Amino acid sequence: MYPNRTTALAAAALLLAAAAVTGCESGPPDGTRPAPSAAGCPAVLQEAEASVARAESTDASWNGPTTGPAAVPGKSIVYVAQTMINPGVAGVAEGVRQAARTIGWDVRVIDGEGTPAGIQAALSQAVTLRPSGIVIGGFDPRLTSQQVARAEAAGIPLIGWHAVSSPGPSSSPRLFTNVTTKVEEVAEVSADWVIARSGGGAGVVVFTDDSIPFAGTKSQLIEQRLADCPGVRLLAHANIPIPDASRRTPQEVSALLSRFRDRWTYSVAINDLYFDDAAPAFRAAGRPGAGPPLNIGAGDGDPSAFRRINSEQYQAATVPEPLTQQGWQIVDEFNRAFADRPASGYVAPVHISTAANSAGATSWDPRGYREAYERIWHG
Repeated sequence: MYPNRTTALAAAALLLAAAAVTGCESGPPDGTRPAPSAAGCPAVLQEAEASVARAESTDASWNGPTTGPAAVPGKSIVYVAQTMINPGVAGVAEGVRQAARTIGWDVRVIDGEGTPAGIQAALSQAVTLRPSGIVIGGFDPRLTSQQVARAEAAGIPLIGWHAVSSPGPSSSPRLFTNVTTKVEEVAEVSADWVIARSGGGAGVVVFTDDSIPFAGTKSQLIEQRLADCPGVRLLAHANIPIPDASRRTPQEVSALLSRFRDRWTYSVAINDLYFDDAAPAFRAAGRPGAGPPLNIGAGDGDPSAFRRINSEQYQAATVPEPLTQQGWQIVDEFNRAFADRPASGYVAPVHISTAANSAGATSWDPRGYREAYERIWHG
């Protein structure tokens, strides 16, 4: 997909020689892009700028399913949440509730409270309730293999949200489907935003939760893409479990600011909530809300992230999941399972939300999906 590093470096060397400059210098403190001749990765920079322009567009119409089985009546769903503290998990749960009301089903949410024991107990309770279907909301089902086996033995279909790294059906662990954007696309476009915005020169901290396979994969892919531009330097890989984020993030940010000072110009986090917890530390250090560092969340696009972005308070962009839409998709996928039909195969495209294109909204909610699903279910 990308030009190899040898090619990119050779092109960079020619460009720099022609311009009689050296190095891939960091952009100015306000994060604006320097002149193209200052970038040591011109091919990657051009690629990144095009990628970001596509992702920031808000003109896309609904490109998901428009046909499928009519509503199967009398069903019940249990949504098992990794933790309702996670805004993405909570946002999808709300979408499931909305869609269930529309299709005429019952929904119950059980909070795993972010611990292995809590998640196992929540899923065990869900299986005991014998619902028509169970949602694996943001955790690795391999951590609950006994409970998953009980659900399978009881004939209860499982649908994941961010349960495994890839969208679509999964055989191991067994899921009717997994609803998510493509982690590769989210990671790439968030890294591209840093490359494009900085003009190929940045010092970056990546915040992640390596205990969640989906998140760990995402942060690895972000770092790999950042490495395609030699002038973008990874300063730190900050591994903070999401349930501990409110306690640990402020301390970590303070330590990183002390260590890197002005070299830290950009951040990428696998979830927006890190920047909510980081804001007090940035503020205490006298950093301006508009940066640097300029911060982008590679998911999930919760309302507080949009408020920070729109008010320029320690977050500049997010790559939001269409959380409500994905909740509706989960209900539609269950309806297909109940009707003995295959999964839809739909994967939402990536999007970047900024103050310039969000129009004051507090979520990314693409147009047309509600009407499309209602037509499928009720004609």
